[in-house]
Amino acid sequence: MENAQNSAAEAFKVQGNWEQQVKGLKTKFPQLTDNDLKLDHGKEDEMLKRVQSRLSKNREEVIALIRTNQSSKS
Repeated sequence: MENAQNSAAEAFKVQGNWEQQVKGLKTKFPQLTDNDLKLDHGKEDEMLKRVQSRLSKNREEVIALIRTNQSSKS
């Protein structure tokens, strides 16, 4: 099970309307800036690292926050 979670984390891709998700994340975490959440195609890992640093959370926690936010926007 752990390997499946690690594989999912390594292959993380943003789904849905990212602009809408950014608004939700910034509402929940006001310390996040537009620059923290800037997402260039294929550079999800860089964005994750910025958010990890800003929120003092590990990669898996940040991915879980984003996925929860994606689910709430569906």
